[in-house]
Amino acid sequence: MKLFILTKKHIYCFIVVLFIFAISSFLFYKPFSFAFELTTNSSIDDNLKEKIASLTKKEDKIAYLTFDDGPTLRATPKILDILKEEDIKATFFVIGKYVKKHPDIIKREYEEGHYIANHGYNHDNSKLYASSESFINEVKNTDKEISDAIGIPNYCSHIFRFPNGYMSPNNKGKKKEAAKLLSDMNYTYVDWNCLNNDSVKKYSDYQLLNNLKKSSKNKGTLIILMHDTSDVNNTPAILKDSIAYLKSQGYEFHNFYDFIN
Repeated sequence: MKLFILTKKHIYCFIVVLFIFAISSFLFYKPFSFAFELTTNSSIDDNLKEKIASLTKKEDKIAYLTFDDGPTLRATPKILDILKEEDIKATFFVIGKYVKKHPDIIKREYEEGHYIANHGYNHDNSKLYASSESFINEVKNTDKEISDAIGIPNYCSHIFRFPNGYMSPNNKGKKKEAAKLLSDMNYTYVDWNCLNNDSVKKYSDYQLLNNLKKSSKNKGTLIILMHDTSDVNNTPAILKDSIAYLKSQGYEFHNFYDFIN
């Protein structure tokens, strides 16, 4: 058996190699992000529509926090701070005209691993359903604003939420037509099965949390609707308590990156 003798020369060579590796790592380092670069060319799971349609029927205790109608200066950054502190990734259904107004907030959402989904450009049904062309433009123009904000060309979230939800009886016929257009655009849509009613009327913080408790009772997987606007209620004020309650009930938190290849 030959003995390997460690000489000063070996030590010197090792230090040089280690130094080169350290310098290379520094020069080519990129911050890690949980986010994917979704584009019009990226693939989605073949069974995505079926998976999302049956998601709320599952018994697994998984909670998808979703926030609609942002971004806004008065609510979204506070929500992001809380999500970061709690190490939770959520999904934001954003409005195109507000993305254009607050691109830095969208960039932060994306870089912190949250899913940026499409909620139309104006949140105005008269514009959204004016024609097939109008609907397509609302979706595509929102994608364009997101692309500009996060620096990913041809961004496409592949997931849309209808203003007021697909389940709402308003504009039902037009929504059916729009759902077909979404499919042609490689999109699907998602509603919710749990909410705190933060956009309905003014509630106390206690009432908002109680609304969430009632809405989630005896359910497995939750898609939870909240709003990052604070125009009716101060949602950030009850977010930590909402998360604490859901954790106490055994829920773990995911976002819609679950369904993207």
